Amino acid sequence: MATPFKLLCFLFALTSSTSLLPSSCAQTCSGYTFSDNKVFSSCTDLPHLGASLYYDRNASANTVSVAFKAPQTSTGWVAWGLNPNATKMVGSQAIVAFLHSNGSMMAYPTQLDSYAPSMAPAALSFPVNDVSAEYVNKEMIIFATLGLVGGGTKFNQVWQEGSTVLNDVPKAHSTRGDNIKSLGTIDFQ
Repeated sequence: MATPFKLLCFLFALTSSTSLLPSSCAQTCSGYTFSDNKVFSSCTDLPHLGASLYYDRNASANTVSVAFKAPQTSTGWVAWGLNPNATKMVGSQAIVAFLHSNGSMMAYPTQLDSYAPSMAPAALSFPVNDVSAEYVNKEMIIFATLGLVGGGTKFNQVWQEGSTVLNDVPKAHSTRGDNIKSLGTIDFQ
């Protein structure tokens, strides 16, 4: 029999947009199956925006393969990145993804060098390979392999979502609520 809490989450889901579900009702990252049966050894449910981060660290190569997943409409965008020097958005080195006007998913690295970054493709201060993205079941997923900065495993991370892409350029995200709380640390150990 369903618990009263699970029943409440189910009823809320029936009457609301899934992007508005309380994070306590969301599926945990460990229950997710990626297309192409990609598997990651670790995952964490991030505390805001319904996002999750999946990762595999290759200690001998000093890299980490990641998958960042967040709910999003087909007209919005998502981003995830590391900030090697601070705990805020400015200075972050991110990967952004959105549905391109040609109908394919677009993903690339970008520098968040101000509170109004260009969101243009840019090289990062650490190696980034195998960047791709997909849109599945109203969620955008970013895949990438990163060279770990300075051989470390613990980093400041930021993640974000925005509702608008105009002329294939992600536009500013909300500056209220969970959008300004989506930062923290990650230890890839």
